[in-house]
Amino acid sequence: MKNRIKKHIPTLLSLVVIVPLGFYTKFYHGPAAEWVNNSLGGVFYEIFWCLVLFLFFRKMSPLKIALLVFSITCFLEFLQLCHQPILDLIRKNFIGRTILGNSFAWSDFFYYIVGSILGWRWLTFLNKLNHSFAG
Repeated sequence: MKNRIKKHIPTLLSLVVIVPLGFYTKFYHGPAAEWVNNSLGGVFYEIFWCLVLFLFFRKMSPLKIALLVFSITCFLEFLQLCHQPILDLIRKNFIGRTILGNSFAWSDFFYYIVGSILGWRWLTFLNKLNHSFAG
């Protein structure tokens, strides 16, 4: 049981770092604030979801996780073009807007790619870290 928990510590610590960074991008008011608020946050969003999936699906390869996160995020980006009452209701609060987004932008796909690549590399590093502790 102890070893199972130990395996999750690097991932949990990663989440402790990435979550505040991601939320910070939503509240940042300095230079290039519009870019940080609307674009850079997408990188952290991808990394966050890669880490969450890695936490629960340890046997899934980092590449598959990154591709799955990227695919779902792209779907959610296109979903922003849809303004059904239930989706608009979800988007009325901060968490709903953070997860679903509220405006479509082609440029967001670049940041999703960057975030997915960084997430894939991060998970690859965590896998190597776990293997070095295990053996």
